[in-house]
Amino acid sequence: MTTRGSESPRMSRRQRVGILGGGQLARMMALAGLPLGLQFKVLDPAADACAGECAPLLNAAFDDAAALQALAGEVDVVTFDFENVPADSARALAGKVPVFPAPDALAVAQDRLAEKTLFRELGIPVPAFAAVDSREGLERALDEVGVPCILKTRRLGYDGKGQFRIRSHADADAAWEALGAQAARVGLILEAFVPFDGEVSVVAVRGRDGEFRAWPLTANWHVDGVLSASLAPAPVPARVQDTALRYARLLAEKLGYVGVFALELFRRGDQLLANEMAPRVHNSGHWTIEGAETSQFENHLRAVLGLPLGSTAMRGHACMLNWIGAMPDAAGVLGQAGGHWHDYGKEPRAGRKVGHATFRADTPQALADALEAAGAALERQAQVVPVVALLRG
Repeated sequence: MTTRGSESPRMSRRQRVGILGGGQLARMMALAGLPLGLQFKVLDPAADACAGECAPLLNAAFDDAAALQALAGEVDVVTFDFENVPADSARALAGKVPVFPAPDALAVAQDRLAEKTLFRELGIPVPAFAAVDSREGLERALDEVGVPCILKTRRLGYDGKGQFRIRSHADADAAWEALGAQAARVGLILEAFVPFDGEVSVVAVRGRDGEFRAWPLTANWHVDGVLSASLAPAPVPARVQDTALRYARLLAEKLGYVGVFALELFRRGDQLLANEMAPRVHNSGHWTIEGAETSQFENHLRAVLGLPLGSTAMRGHACMLNWIGAMPDAAGVLGQAGGHWHDYGKEPRAGRKVGHATFRADTPQALADALEAAGAALERQAQVVPVVALLRG
């Protein structure tokens, strides 16, 4: 007897994909799925969720039982674009319709303590860390982890939110004042600060049949905790790339993961330390839309539907620039060779991801030239300078 979750998809009729979360990641999933003949239904509590421009929107809370029941009845599979979707909601759906990635994988990635513990169990190096549940516990953790360090919420933090950097023991009171009230609600974790040479990520995909593929390692730059630029392939030795892919495969196989995920890493020389895992398509993989044979969005859909995975090979060299707060002038990007523009259809707001641009070129030198020209045209030289420096070596 074949269960619904193990059936091979029949492309003779249009497959229907439900997405929990209606942000730009859901929007780009829908755009990638339309050429495959897929249909989408998005559930999001925001009436103006930007994915609603590309797919029917079910406007409801993530824990609305009636809305979840309605979604399950209209789709063949459910995925999500937001790691803070309640794991219990995903579990409730999984009893009615296949949900990928699995709710248990989502739950692990939602808790920084569980995530770091899993990394360590798999032999993936991590910075020193300790759980914190009280003001006295913070003092004990400071003695164990040392300073400098970062106090973080275990749950619900992203893009630098829910964090406080501690430079010395004298900062402990201020750190507790900032985050202590959340200790009982979402838990806290203290992590050692890592003096790193760079930040990289490996974006990978695993199919229902266990097939594993990954895109080339990506170099990333952040400003105020938010991704500013990504460059692929990262100019690192092959052994560093191989290590990152090995860590990603270990995670995917341990979790029985299905879909795309990102493993964010600190690079110190040839050593890699795991920072966190994102159980979804990822900002640092946006360059794959124009820069790879198969984008992360298409491969995520292929994976959750049980279709063959596409090639993750690169098309030359690529860089993604994030637009935060407001969109710049599109002409500064579209006027450059290999420039591609992505507007998420969001209202401008401080700190909000509203769009991105991707530049693709056949050589590092050509990519550096395009970035320099765009930076000057957009008056965003500071955003492109570190990328250009790395490209020019």
